[in-house]
Amino acid sequence: MGDSNKLKKCACDVIDTFKGELHELSKAIWNKPELIYEEKFAHDYLTNFLEKNGFEVERHYLGLDTAFRATFGEGKPHVAVMCEYDALPEIGHACGHNLIAEIGVASGLGIKSAMESADGKLGKLTILGTPAEEGGGGKIVLLRKGAFEDFDFCGMCHPFPLTFADPSPSILAIARVDITFKGKATHAGAFPWEGINALDAAVLAYNNISCLRQQIKPTWRVHGVILNGGKKSNIIPEISELEFNIRAPTSGEMDVFREKFNACFHAAALATGCEVTINWDPNCFYQNVLPARTLTDLFEKNGKELGIEFLKTPKGSILSGSTDMGNVSHFVPSIHPVFSIGGTAANHTRGFTDDSGADIAQKYTLDQGKALAMTAIDILVQPDLLTTINREFQEAKIADARG
Repeated sequence: MGDSNKLKKCACDVIDTFKGELHELSKAIWNKPELIYEEKFAHDYLTNFLEKNGFEVERHYLGLDTAFRATFGEGKPHVAVMCEYDALPEIGHACGHNLIAEIGVASGLGIKSAMESADGKLGKLTILGTPAEEGGGGKIVLLRKGAFEDFDFCGMCHPFPLTFADPSPSILAIARVDITFKGKATHAGAFPWEGINALDAAVLAYNNISCLRQQIKPTWRVHGVILNGGKKSNIIPEISELEFNIRAPTSGEMDVFREKFNACFHAAALATGCEVTINWDPNCFYQNVLPARTLTDLFEKNGKELGIEFLKTPKGSILSGSTDMGNVSHFVPSIHPVFSIGGTAANHTRGFTDDSGADIAQKYTLDQGKALAMTAIDILVQPDLLTTINREFQEAKIADARG
C-alpha cells in the first residue's frame, strides 16, 4: 500500500512544485468574480488546468453548467475534495472562494501524485467543482442528482479570521423563507372598509417575530426584511412580501424553530383576513456541519506537522455563518476546517476581499491544501479507519436529530 509518511511528503512536494501555478489560478478567479451559477470563467479555468494535469474531467457536471468532476484512479476508498469559486455581489471574493478552489486543486494534485507513487492501487480521487455556495445551494442540487453517492470522505477548507480544525459547533443550519400575504385593494380614503390590508399582515408578522425573539435560544438567529409593502399610499395594499432567514445549531432545533416561525405568519393572516403563502426554499436550507472526531483529529495532526497553529474548537461562543457543505456532512463523513489567511478582516467585507487576493494568503492556503491531502492519504492507506469514521458519523446524525 505504500508508506504513509513517504506518500505525504510526496504530496507536499508536488504542491510546492505547483505553487506558482496555483497562485495564478487563485488570482485569476479573484480578478474575475462571478455570482452564483454564473461562474463560467472559473469553471473553464479549473477544468482546463485539471485536464492538462492528468485528471479525467467531466464539464457541466450532471446538468449544472458551472459544476465539474475531475477523477483519478478507481475502486475504494473513494476520497473527494471540494472546490468553491462563486463570489458575492459588488464586493467580489469577500468569502475567499478563490482560495477554496486553490486548496481543492492543490490537495487533488498532491493526492494524485501520492497515488501514482504508491505500490498498487490505493483507491479513487474526485475533485468536485461545486458552484453557488452563496445562497444557491449548489451542493444541495448535486446531492439530489447523486454526485456524492460513492464517496467515503469529503473535505474542503474555508478562509476565516481564525484557524479551527473543527468549527462545526459554530456553523449553523440556515433556512430561507419567502412569505406573501394577499389581501384586497381599495381606495384608502373613500372605501377603506372594502379592503383587506396586506401591509398590516406583514407588519403584524414582523412584530410577531420580534416578540418570538424573547423566547428563542441564544444560539438561534433570525433576520429578515419586508420586500414589498404596497405601491401607493392611497391604495390599501393588496400584496406584501417578506424574506427571512433563521439559523440554529442542529436539525432538531431547526425543526422546532420553523414550526414557531410558521405560527407567526399564520397568526398575522388570521388577524387581518389575508391569505398567506409560506415558501421555504429547498435550495436555501443549509444544514449544520456535523462533527467528525477521527477525521478532525487526523487533519489537526497533519496540520501541526506542517506548523499550522490551531485554536481550540469553539463551543458556540463564536457563532459563524452557514454553508451547503453542512448538507454534505449529513450524507458522507466530512470535514470543513477554517483558517486564517493573515489578515484581521471578517468574511463578507471588502477587507476580506483584499485579504483573499493578497500574496500573504498563499502560505496559509497551501498549508491547508497539504493538510487536506495528507488526511485523504491517511484514509487511502488505512481504509480500516473508515469503520470508526462511519460509526461516529451515524452517532453524530442521531445526536443532531435529537437536537
